[in-house]
Amino acid sequence: MSWPLLAVFFSAWLYVDASYRGPDWQRWLFKPVTLLLLLLLALQTPILSVYGYLIIMGLIATLAGDALMQLPKARVMYALGAFFLSHLFYTLSFATQMTITLFWPLPLALVAIGVILLAVIWTRLEELRWPVSTFVAMTLLMVWLAGEQYYMRSNDFSFSVLVGTSLLLLSTILWLVHRFRWNFRAADALVAACYFGGHFMIVRSMVL
Repeated sequence: MSWPLLAVFFSAWLYVDASYRGPDWQRWLFKPVTLLLLLLLALQTPILSVYGYLIIMGLIATLAGDALMQLPKARVMYALGAFFLSHLFYTLSFATQMTITLFWPLPLALVAIGVILLAVIWTRLEELRWPVSTFVAMTLLMVWLAGEQYYMRSNDFSFSVLVGTSLLLLSTILWLVHRFRWNFRAADALVAACYFGGHFMIVRSMVL
């Protein structure tokens, strides 16, 4: 296991631990540090293709969104825009690697997940209804493309992408439900674990 990879795991663990029981400064420090280490890991890919550059742009957009969320008055609208761009870049990167097919159960299941999620939080969103809906739709589209790719060619690359996007979807669901509907103590740690795990699995796909 390489030192950059160990650094990513250690930094992510410190943030997840801080999200559950640690001090605020530890969370503010290790979230951007973990993402910067993931970005460094991505930049170390021996040969960068269009796919790799789009993944890097997605990580940069994620960094921008997290920076906006760390401000004293969180700019949720702008952060959602940055996260939307991140998932858009990921989606475009997956599209460069595949010929679109259609496995009907997957989009139907994802649409059902999106409808249920929005139904649960809709009355609490207020002016954020359409930004959140657009962000959720982009996240579902990202998972759909990853799932279609795995259905078309079940290899280690497509598996890594599918697991990564699924973890990002789970992170999104937990974050939105925690923020707008039910507040539970372990939410931040669970969101962080899925969030970092998802980005890591997508970066991992760059070297497969």
